[in-house]
Amino acid sequence: MSKTYQSNPSLAQYQLISDLIPEAKPGGRKREVHLWEVLNAIFYILVEGVRWRSLPGDFPAWQTVYTYFR
Repeated sequence: MSKTYQSNPSLAQYQLISDLIPEAKPGGRKREVHLWEVLNAIFYILVEGVRWRSLPGDFPAWQTVYTYFR
């Protein structure tokens, strides 16, 4: 993701929640999206109040973000 949004957490906030982000399971497929990008998209949805399908194009696909959110 190249654009910075007001809803993106700061570096200090990332450090606080970094332990809550699960590591990839051994032997599984490599993740196609970075979890920080998914997290930024979730925060964008929550702060801006937009619909899942209205995520800007520089976030991962809304279906991917929603799957992680569930």
